[in-house]
Amino acid sequence: MRSSLKKIRGIANYQFGKNAGITLFPEDVEIVYSKSTRRIRFVNLNGKRLATLRPTDGLFSISIEAALVLTKKKDAFFCFVNVKNEVSKFIAKGGDVFAVHVKDANKEIRAQSEVIVLNEDNTVLAVGRALLYSPEMFAFTKGVAVKVRHGREES
Repeated sequence: MRSSLKKIRGIANYQFGKNAGITLFPEDVEIVYSKSTRRIRFVNLNGKRLATLRPTDGLFSISIEAALVLTKKKDAFFCFVNVKNEVSKFIAKGGDVFAVHVKDANKEIRAQSEVIVLNEDNTVLAVGRALLYSPEMFAFTKGVAVKVRHGREES
């Protein structure tokens, strides 16, 4: 368990920034292993899923719960895309983020990065995967910038 905790914290640090691992995964997280491969599959805390370790690339897909944890220290990590307030409800319901609606994005975001979508007031709206490199989000006036996986208010 100790080596698994060290591993998931290392992945989070690489993916989201220094100290993301310790912020996201305290000592009492539950690590769930795949029954067939015996590899790390899920990370839960207090019965809620924080992250899924993707077998395709070895990186995390995070949940809204994990997004809320990381957002508490927003300035320390590089996984945030802010959108205009006028589209907040649409995105919170699971709608994708279009480039024209992006107000700000961490410069370290690359295509395929796991991102947390926030409104202009830094309220978590959704989690998903960037389809564009950060500067492209501002350069493009059409197209999807972030493919949303989970909106905060999905029904």
